[in-house]
This record gives sequence, C-alpha cells and structure tokens, in this order.
Amino acid sequence: MTSLIDVIFLLLLFFMLSSTFARQGELPLDLAMGGAATAPETPPAFLQLHENSLRLDAAEITHDALRQELATRGEGLVLLALGEGVSAQAFADVLHLLQGLSGWNLAVLGAMP
Repeated sequence: MTSLIDVIFLLLLFFMLSSTFARQGELPLDLAMGGAATAPETPPAFLQLHENSLRLDAAEITHDALRQELATRGEGLVLLALGEGVSAQAFADVLHLLQGLSGWNLAVLGAMP
C-alpha cells in the first residue's frame, strides 16, 4: 500500500511540474526602445485616465466613443496619462480597448496629479 501511495505521489508531482498553464486574459504591452524615430503622420492622441473619467485630448469621452474616434483617425500613437487613484482594472480595460485597434501604439506616461 505504501509503495502505491509513493507511485501516485510521483505521478502527481510529474504531471503538475510538466503541465503548462494557459495565459488567458494576458495583455501584451510593448515597451518603446531607443532608436531612430520617424515623425508620425497624425498627431498623437493624448488620453487621460482618471479614477471616474476618461478624457481624449481634454474632452470627456466614453469607452465606445474612444474606440470609434481612434478608428476614424486611422493609426498613430496614444499617450496615456494615469491619474491618481486609477485602479488596475480601469487600466486593463483601456489596454484591452486599445489592443483591439490595429495601427495604434501605446506609450504610458507617469502618474499625473
């Protein structure tokens, strides 16, 4: 009986260590690296994320309207400034929204007061 428990334990340990876990909900965040920069054709979109609001170029906007506005602009750079008290979920929601738009690059700025 003891040897059977040892074999079951070893099998359990083997399968736990050899399995891979799916990374569901992972959001890729590409970091800008140094190099030659080219001038963008469109001006960057300045996005401010606050605790209870979202602003695009100093105008209040909803998530759906943001998606439509960026889709009409084509492609470019989004400068995302985070306000104080912004939750990780709100930040992840904006990342997920921008991930669905092709042609847009993201640069996250430091926290703003």
